[in-house]
Amino acid sequence: MEKNNQYLGTEPLGKLLFKLAVPSVVAQIINMLYNMVDRIYIGHMPEGGSLALTGLGVCMPIIMVVSAFAALVSMGGAPRASIAMGRGDNSAAEYILGNCFVLQIIISAILTSVLLIWDRDLLLAFGASPDTIEFAVGYMDIYATGTIFVQLTLGMNAFITAQGFSKTSMYTVLIGAVSNIILDPVFIFGFDMGVRGAALATIISQCISCVWVLFFLSSEKTILKLKKENMHLKAKVILPCLALGLAAFIMQSSESIISVSFNTSLLKYGGDIAVGAMTILSSINMFAMLPLQGLGQGAQPIVSYNYGAKDAKRVRGAFRLLLKSSLIYATALWLIIMLLPQVFTSLFTTNAELAAFTQSAMRRYFAVMLMFGIQIACQMTFTAIGSAKSSIAVAVVRKFVLLLPLIYLMPALFPADKAMAVYLAEPAADFIAVTFTAILFSIQFKRAMDKLPNS
Repeated sequence: MEKNNQYLGTEPLGKLLFKLAVPSVVAQIINMLYNMVDRIYIGHMPEGGSLALTGLGVCMPIIMVVSAFAALVSMGGAPRASIAMGRGDNSAAEYILGNCFVLQIIISAILTSVLLIWDRDLLLAFGASPDTIEFAVGYMDIYATGTIFVQLTLGMNAFITAQGFSKTSMYTVLIGAVSNIILDPVFIFGFDMGVRGAALATIISQCISCVWVLFFLSSEKTILKLKKENMHLKAKVILPCLALGLAAFIMQSSESIISVSFNTSLLKYGGDIAVGAMTILSSINMFAMLPLQGLGQGAQPIVSYNYGAKDAKRVRGAFRLLLKSSLIYATALWLIIMLLPQVFTSLFTTNAELAAFTQSAMRRYFAVMLMFGIQIACQMTFTAIGSAKSSIAVAVVRKFVLLLPLIYLMPALFPADKAMAVYLAEPAADFIAVTFTAILFSIQFKRAMDKLPNS
């Protein structure tokens, strides 16, 4: 791909979205495998596999928080860098890159310290039981030491995508995923390390990806380069990035809070089997969401660049393509989940009781997933045009105003089977949230386009 990214403002939108989105979607699917492979291997451990899987599931809220901090910096910084490039100001874009790099190192150091000091207390608060706590601590103690690799890989890779180098960003994920898939059975089974082996394989793989990302951003192949002179933190540079990235942070960190709420409620009403089922459902949810996010990440440089270049027609066209693609994917996956839930459960467990329970919960949990293409397309476009307030609003409404209270209300509304009622909180919240998002987007997007000269 050429170093000059003016093609973002000239190439036909369909061809351009395909060129950028396909590698991003592939990268997200690979990333999904990256995150799921630990659970697949652990769930098939000959002894204690189901309890180990549940223990790993309890770790997931903390892992989501680590990823959320990467998104706080990168998902605000990368779109702003794209907008600056659209204005022709690559120097400002490079300063954003340098500031975000330094901030992520600082955040990584803080997170590592917190996780190593309070890991057991956090895991118990997040839904670990006496039977699963040792599995959870074993994984988290090792994972915490690799926080910096996770932060820099996720955070800096967004700046590669933002420049239009979607294939390179795909290779970042591919390198880590292949490494993890190879190393997992070696450490889990070969060295008999169990969950600790899964954690070690993960951080080694992230380290390899991190080296790849930093090498690229320091090379002659990149448009925006990491430079020492851009690494002095300035409030006027970093604060707007954090404001825009706050929506992504809320979306991802709230997944942690939501996960804790689900786990504690399910442990109360259904025991370890219900929490184990939630671990599987969250993995499938990741499978559903990551390709949608990949589509959004592929569209982001197009929307941001043309918004910076004040080309309303191309911004609108890019959004329409993103929305159609997202809806088609979400609907197709929803049909597969509704018709063939056993295909997914068989990946994670051979336990007949856990599989049967999970399949029943799955149809409830994903009942309205086909609508979620609208939510992701609108929210990603809000972020791409720098509309921080709207992006934050839709994130807060879905997670905190709707889903969190519903987790506790649904068992009271459907007391016959309280464990299954907990799973119904997800579709109830999604239906209302998507409706709210669509209405807000139709108003705010029109206002944003009306401000452009050729609207």
